Amino acid sequence: QVQMVESGGGLVQAGSSLRLSCAASDRTFSSLAMGWFRQVSGKEREFVAGINFSGSSTFYADSVKGRFTVSRDNAKNTMYLRMDSLKPEDTAVYYCAASSRHPIIIAGITRPQDFYGWGQGTQVTVSS
Repeated sequence: QVQMVESGGGLVQAGSSLRLSCAASDRTFSSLAMGWFRQVSGKEREFVAGINFSGSSTFYADSVKGRFTVSRDNAKNTMYLRMDSLKPEDTAVYYCAASSRHPIIIAGITRPQDFYGWGQGTQVTVSS
């Protein structure tokens, strides 16, 4: 089963940018829709962004729409999350995972139980 490894987190000031990476363990990555989630300690994991298998379709949570951009490079088995205009409320551990649903569809697929292959997460901290 494919597994993910997230990287790129860090401590930044509000208004700054970061780019997270999600590296998949094998080439099945290119046939899977993918998602980014985030979680604050004591709260449920929440959907952030998703992308279908080819990268032709993306979907965002309202809280990040217009600030975050999800993309993928299937040749490198890697997905990215570009985060601009970061806010303190974006502080969380960010995770990536593969969708168990149809690879063409990503819009509206936001439940953590519809994803698998979770990585260990990468911490993003935004100071005010």
